[in-house]
Amino acid sequence: MENLNVLSGKVLDCAIEVHRNLGPGLLESIYELCLCKELDFKRIPNKRQTPLPIIYKGEYLKHSFRVDVFVDEKIIIEVKAIESVLPVHKAQLLSYLRLTKMTLGLMINFNVPKLIDGFSRIIN
Repeated sequence: MENLNVLSGKVLDCAIEVHRNLGPGLLESIYELCLCKELDFKRIPNKRQTPLPIIYKGEYLKHSFRVDVFVDEKIIIEVKAIESVLPVHKAQLLSYLRLTKMTLGLMINFNVPKLIDGFSRIIN
């Protein structure tokens, strides 16, 4: 099992590579697709738009939510291409982490001049 810090560092490297090649200003779906392609190049297991069930008081609900990118079944990535990340965006990712009982989520906003300014780690 790969250490979460090491894995998240590799994910950040992949996101930086995507940002270097594309720059800001595109749709989230393009960044998501290219990030997954970069993760594939590095042989890091990932899934796009993964539906995850909602379990309320022990009962599976008919609806589910979709995770932008699910990395190695260990990290949830929320991809953004917006002017600024608001507290509600981070709260959404934290809710996903709580619902899945996962520890680490990454918020990556590609609509910034330097990607490091659009990168946030969310811990559950």
